[in-house]
Amino acid sequence: MQSAHGCCSPGPLIALLAGEASGDLLGGDLLAALRRRFPHARFAGIGGAHMRAQGLECWHDIGELSLMGLAEVLRHLPRLLRLRRALLRRLLQERPTLTVGIDAPDFNLAVERRLRSAGLRTAHYVSPSVWAWRERRARTIGRSAARVLCVFPMEPPIYTRHGVDARFVGHPLADRFDGGPDRMAARRALGLDDAASLLALLPGSRGGELTRLLPPFLDAARQLLAARPRLQVVLPVARPALRPAVETALRDRKLPPVRVRLLDGRADLLLRAADAALLASGTAALEATLARCPMVVAYRIAPLTHMLVRHLGLLRTTRYSLPNILAGRDLVPEFMQRDCNAPRLAEALLPLLDGARQAQAQRAAFPALHEALRAPGGRGAAEAAAEALGDLIEAAP
Repeated sequence: MQSAHGCCSPGPLIALLAGEASGDLLGGDLLAALRRRFPHARFAGIGGAHMRAQGLECWHDIGELSLMGLAEVLRHLPRLLRLRRALLRRLLQERPTLTVGIDAPDFNLAVERRLRSAGLRTAHYVSPSVWAWRERRARTIGRSAARVLCVFPMEPPIYTRHGVDARFVGHPLADRFDGGPDRMAARRALGLDDAASLLALLPGSRGGELTRLLPPFLDAARQLLAARPRLQVVLPVARPALRPAVETALRDRKLPPVRVRLLDGRADLLLRAADAALLASGTAALEATLARCPMVVAYRIAPLTHMLVRHLGLLRTTRYSLPNILAGRDLVPEFMQRDCNAPRLAEALLPLLDGARQAQAQRAAFPALHEALRAPGGRGAAEAAAEALGDLIEAAP
């Protein structure tokens, strides 16, 4: 940008607000792509190490928002409300050209709505799951964000039905799972037997998920180990804070480390290495799809919550797992609530571990799902997202 006297005027201020570790990764890639388009822009807001490494002026660290579970949120609610008020005051004072909320909808959509009501441009990156829960939320989200950047191709048509500008920009995981080690190389990197069957267990990264899913997952593993003594079972612990609970559960079921090996993270590499995975419904199922790992998907929520969701008609999908939703058919086995029990899980996993036709059918379908998640035009997701935001920035007075 140049003034009438030929001197460079200050570039636009672009505010980026990430609320958790995954948002920091997304935000870092987005910031880098935006900087390539707007090299004189100033970037500020909420982020972590990845966003700071790309030049974010960090007003608040992402750790101030990264809370797990209702009890923890309630305990910190007064501090969170103070943080949001301070952030809003600063945003309204500095009046950024564009504010982009990155995921974290409970926090970001309220901030975006207040800014938009004050005449500021806003966008939201990563749509809440309107395809699964209460489609009418799309209209409410549109009151917060002038544009919604979607990572799944089925999302923009839902927003269109509610008069909201939404763009599919591709899923970042589709870029991250391009290339990488093959199955044998991944096994060697993890120090695992090349020849023995390998089962990955991914019971989730939240305390509530672990409480509900780890017992049936371990019981299913124990049944499989009894039938296949040479089977390798590996469980990547998503966060260090969860490791004591996992170790206690293993001791309770008399499953020593030699039978179920624990990893500190590295779930993506494990999924590349495994013959099959038993995992919680959510992002892990998408990662398994992109890693070409046959899977069984399971989930449990609190019984009262499940009853209310069903009774009130809040759930609008008959399929739960992302591979099945993307494929539009029952590609991978799903076991929810009471069906999530050890005998059924073990029975569904056996043919996958044997490489039977069920495993082959899943592997054959995964490449098309990977392609469907790529950004339009062969660009990466971050570049597509930056382009989708470009005109909002350029149109600023």
